[in-house]
Amino acid sequence: MTITKRFWISLVFSLPMLVEMILKPFGWMMPGGEWTMLALTTVVMMVAAGPFLQSAWASFKKHHSNMDTLVAVGTTTAYVYSIYAMATNQPVFFESAAFVTTFVLLGQVFEERMRNNASNAVEKLVNLQAKDAEVVRDGKVIKLPLSEIVVGDIIKVRPGEKIAVDGQIVSGSSTIDESMITGESMPVEKKVGDSVVGATVNGTGTFTFRAGKVGQNTMLAQIVELVKKAQNSHAPIQGLTDKVSGIFVPLVLMIAILTFLVWYVLIGASVASSLIFAVSVVVIACPCALGLATPTALMVGTGRSARMGILIKNGEVLEAVNDVKTVVFDKTGTITVGKPQVTDVIGDADKVLQLAASLEQSSEHPLATAIIKKAKQSGVPMSPAQHFQAIEGKGVRANIDGESAFVGNDKLLADVTVSDALKSKMIALQQQAKTVVFVGQGTQIVGLIAIQDAPKSTSKEAISALKSQGLKTVMLTGDNSAVSKAIADQVGIDEVVANVLPADKANQVKNFQQSGKVAFVGDGINDAPALSTADVGIAMGSGTDIAIESGGIVLVKNDLRDVYKALELSKKTFNRIKLNLFWAFVYNVLGIPVAAGVFYFIGMTLSPELAGLAMALSSLSVVTSSVLLNRTKIAEVPVPS
Repeated sequence: MTITKRFWISLVFSLPMLVEMILKPFGWMMPGGEWTMLALTTVVMMVAAGPFLQSAWASFKKHHSNMDTLVAVGTTTAYVYSIYAMATNQPVFFESAAFVTTFVLLGQVFEERMRNNASNAVEKLVNLQAKDAEVVRDGKVIKLPLSEIVVGDIIKVRPGEKIAVDGQIVSGSSTIDESMITGESMPVEKKVGDSVVGATVNGTGTFTFRAGKVGQNTMLAQIVELVKKAQNSHAPIQGLTDKVSGIFVPLVLMIAILTFLVWYVLIGASVASSLIFAVSVVVIACPCALGLATPTALMVGTGRSARMGILIKNGEVLEAVNDVKTVVFDKTGTITVGKPQVTDVIGDADKVLQLAASLEQSSEHPLATAIIKKAKQSGVPMSPAQHFQAIEGKGVRANIDGESAFVGNDKLLADVTVSDALKSKMIALQQQAKTVVFVGQGTQIVGLIAIQDAPKSTSKEAISALKSQGLKTVMLTGDNSAVSKAIADQVGIDEVVANVLPADKANQVKNFQQSGKVAFVGDGINDAPALSTADVGIAMGSGTDIAIESGGIVLVKNDLRDVYKALELSKKTFNRIKLNLFWAFVYNVLGIPVAAGVFYFIGMTLSPELAGLAMALSSLSVVTSSVLLNRTKIAEVPVPS
């Protein structure tokens, strides 16, 4: 039975007793008197309060206690004592057992509704999916449901339609509204060769695209899965809460027993009055608000971040972000565009490009791609490479037309002499923020190729925003010092660590962790170890699958400014968790003395039913606090002066 049904049953069977409480001073009595109250309360205890009793008993058998233990003990004590009181002609308080159950369930109904509102980010994301698509098969356009689309299908998209799955445009062009995935309101122009994302909305153009990812492999499906996992995860601080609750419940039961003994034995109050104080302590102390403080804030925070195009994978990330001191960036594809271009060829251009392109045609490195593209543009033929050998972090060697050749950085030149003229040209190019590779044949350098990868237009803004928060910024790259320093100066990076081999990136992150927690931002396969080693791994959304899998935060829009927003939202979410926990603790600390009757002699008391209402309102206030995260302002990225 749902919480809502249990609440309504409890409310309906409790209302007659509420009416009697209100009208009793005017002489109205419930037909059947105490027997009717017994019948009504028995239904409430068996149906509405039954799950509390079952949960408490299950915990007791395992020698544990939980939040339901306090509710079960409080209501059962009031119910059983009232039956005893009926038999001995003493005052009963069946209404306390019924009202406490009703108010506890009222609080849970509000909690459930607000949890549903907080977690509807996932439902909204799922509803973004297109239901079908027009697929070109055997020369005909047919409409198929989403489940029947397979990788490689050619799909036609008309103006205003949703894109069914992820893929790449093969004909036509258009503008696409990607706001539901990235949070970016401006439409994005797309042409042949550009990628498209499922669930985004086509603008005014018509185009066809080849399906690349379908089903659970699409970006939308992965976002939904990540948000679900994040909302069901636990921040480490939740462990502290669970430990406190485990100690708190037995402590409350001891305080309740002590309260009864003080009132009955020392002060001389009646059994009924003493028991009311004890039951009030049990009910007011139920730490439901404590248990809701972390998960509700986590659900709201991760849901909001998903709508902004920032995927936070778990609660551990939120807590780690709060203490980050240093943000370390990969260079290529993270700070820079990641699409380097050949700008200069020193030496016999055709020969240099022919050798370099022939060597690099088996490589997927961005620099290799730039060299091959330049060779094709120049009409330079490429020869097959034999005995190919990739040397990590240095370059490649192979035999071209029967002669040994190589291309790479200065680390590859241990046995090769470089002329002063080439050295001076290399230095001049590097000072222009260009990466220089050496091209050689046999033991001779035949030329240089200069390649430049410009910083993204948003990189300077993003770095400036992080520095305004007192964070240290570092560039960690395999490129040479001169080029790296030039890029760093352009975007405002504090420190550069260059000439780092891919395998050493994780070790460099560990070095920075000696001075405090580190966030690492990267996008490539070679960044995966560093992303996993860092306290907070932030993967660019355009990066490789392994990089995205290694990161604790994924920036769907591939915008470096979202690093600042991700850190800000994570901090606000974690601070809201701490605020919720603080008020939950304060509530219990202040409520128990009042319920125990410490202030009875100045007229301040709390009956069990009012204690139940106060406990429900406490839980409601914590959930409301979490939901208000949706309205918390995230500061815009400051523009550098």
